[in-house]
Amino acid sequence: MDLFHNAPLWVAVFSIFFAQFVKIPIHFLATKKVDWRLFTSTGGMPSSHSAAVSSLTTAIGFEHGTGSSIFAVSAVFAIIVMFDASGVRFQAGQQAVVINQMRSDFRNFIQTTKEWPQKDEQQKIEELKTLLGHKPSEVYAGALTGILLAVFLYTLIL
Repeated sequence: MDLFHNAPLWVAVFSIFFAQFVKIPIHFLATKKVDWRLFTSTGGMPSSHSAAVSSLTTAIGFEHGTGSSIFAVSAVFAIIVMFDASGVRFQAGQQAVVINQMRSDFRNFIQTTKEWPQKDEQQKIEELKTLLGHKPSEVYAGALTGILLAVFLYTLIL
């Protein structure tokens, strides 16, 4: 099966897992708290999206050369993904912070004016996820992680 011999695919998949895993010790160094949920969460340092697309593009560059059409497609794809990760998705996360604060303020206002008979049901409403995108530094770190992993894997293992 060719799928199992597709080195660029496996380099990208490995980069995703590596970037997701390394978020845990980075978070621990910053907060002195271990949070295993970071392995499956979006956002944070480094960007696994950026690591994946940059390692994929680097691997394709190794396999097909930087002058190939497939490298051009991958490079444009990587730029769009990284721009989206640091732009649209980051802004959506910032909006979620504001919306969550507005919901909390509204809930507090209502509770101060009257007691709600269904207080438990109101507390079940989940907050919007605020860690959706990345700061530019997280995207850069993810891209650098992906490139370095691809270079390492291609020069020493593949």
